[in-house]
Amino acid sequence: MQGRKFHIGRRAFCEGSGRDGEILKEENQEDIIGRLVLIHYQDRPTLYARCEAVEPDVKKGWYHLTLLLLTIPAKTVTWILKEEYILGAAFTMGGQAMRLEGVPPHRPEKEVEKGTEEPGSKGGRAHNKVIPFRRES
Repeated sequence: MQGRKFHIGRRAFCEGSGRDGEILKEENQEDIIGRLVLIHYQDRPTLYARCEAVEPDVKKGWYHLTLLLLTIPAKTVTWILKEEYILGAAFTMGGQAMRLEGVPPHRPEKEVEKGTEEPGSKGGRAHNKVIPFRRES
């Protein structure tokens, strides 16, 4: 598994990298907090969650990962996981297959430069139409 990359947010973490073989050093934990993950349950994408906290467990290489499950109502859970599980490796919980997948952050499309506008568009924003909430008479 050495060298496998897992993207969570804007930063890629390499398994087996870092000082003393630990990946989730304090500076990397800050990059995980606030990131979205897609939770796979029985090999199916099931729900989204936001990483709220990552704290080391008493066992080396294990962490308390606090997730805000984006359900209605929202629910906070804390899972004790190995660092490789946080980084995307499959694991089981209660005999059920699970996996976390990082969701890349949304990046708005770059505005079309003036010189490359499509014909008939105004300032490169022809596809962006404002739709009013109330019905116009």
